[in-house]
Amino acid sequence: MNSNIYTDSKAKNKFFYIGIFLLFLSIADVFINSFLKFNITFFLPRFISISLPLIIGFTGLYFIRFATRIKYFDFVNKNINTSNFNAFLTLLIIFTIIKIIPPLLNWFIFDATISGDSREACTGSGACWTYIKVWLNRIIYGMYPDEEIWRINLSFIILLILAFVGLIPNKNLKKFLTGYYVIVYPIVAYLLIYYLISGGSFNLVWVETGAWGGLSLNFIVSFFSLIFCFPLGVILALGRRSKLPIIKYLSIGFIEFWRGVPLITVLFMASAMFTLFLPEGMFLDALVRIIIAISLFEAAYVAEVVRGGLQALPRGQYDAAKSLGMGYWKMYIFVILPQALKIVIPGIANTFLALVKDTPLILVVGLLEIVGMLNMAKTNPGWLGFAIEGYVFAAIIFWIICYAMSKYSYNLELKYKTER
Repeated sequence: MNSNIYTDSKAKNKFFYIGIFLLFLSIADVFINSFLKFNITFFLPRFISISLPLIIGFTGLYFIRFATRIKYFDFVNKNINTSNFNAFLTLLIIFTIIKIIPPLLNWFIFDATISGDSREACTGSGACWTYIKVWLNRIIYGMYPDEEIWRINLSFIILLILAFVGLIPNKNLKKFLTGYYVIVYPIVAYLLIYYLISGGSFNLVWVETGAWGGLSLNFIVSFFSLIFCFPLGVILALGRRSKLPIIKYLSIGFIEFWRGVPLITVLFMASAMFTLFLPEGMFLDALVRIIIAISLFEAAYVAEVVRGGLQALPRGQYDAAKSLGMGYWKMYIFVILPQALKIVIPGIANTFLALVKDTPLILVVGLLEIVGMLNMAKTNPGWLGFAIEGYVFAAIIFWIICYAMSKYSYNLELKYKTER
């Protein structure tokens, strides 16, 4: 019996090594074909030459799945080689990645052009990053005067430093953090935007909001919309769960109205019709109107997310707070809302990400944020034909922003995770 077990184990080892060899051979064939532009099976008919690596790799994975008992390959088998279908998909994905990577790397890096300051420098077959380099100031700052760009940079640096006050390890300071972030920080941000970026005071040149643009405008709109929509959304969520009929139905009507209207319609309304509802002689800047419109729109979605967290709390939490003699506001501020917001951190982060990605829509009302500036750049007679590089650059910027926000929300979720 021991002899049979030994023979069986030895046979399985042979299958395992054969499988490894076949898998390596199939991947090497595709790799050499993609990177070195040499087809090992050139003497075979085209259809067989294309499908042969897939057949060989599939056979190799089958042998590995049949034979291996090695710890690391067991992990592979459990995740990407559990069946013939999964083995086929695994190979298809690996081969597709190998096929796609070389042309992408060539276009992005190896054949790309970054030197020079005109389109004549872009003579290669790769991306023309010279286009981005020449237009970088406009893409980031819009039509803001070049000699005044330091004001935007200084404002963002100050806001970034002030945002990290909560990381100071001081127990006495932590008691005031909520008030700081809800009241003080937005006021400071507004003053910086109004006096430093707009100018007109302290011997600073006045710059109209029509000259603002690029990525900095995306940041400004996103920042203030987030500040305003979150507390408004929380209040609407509480109003929707209120037992007072007037407050409840007003909150429901507000939420459903804004959820039922497309954002692009809201932006047009804010741009064209908002001034009709203002008292005679009163004027609001277009940028302010757009921020108000986006804040009201996103507040409805924040409200529904927060309401989900409130409904997820067990009834015992409300009863426990009431048994301690807490009134309505104390109960919600100190007991209910902290727990509800912990539960819905992923949902809130998702809403904020959607808000950031919605900011390019302000282009339709004449505010030239990053996409608007790219559209203007691609129509410049000196840079026709380089629109792809601009949109790829914008996509990378938005991906970095969204990924950073996602990671931050995930860390918050882990930090405030509550065992239930």
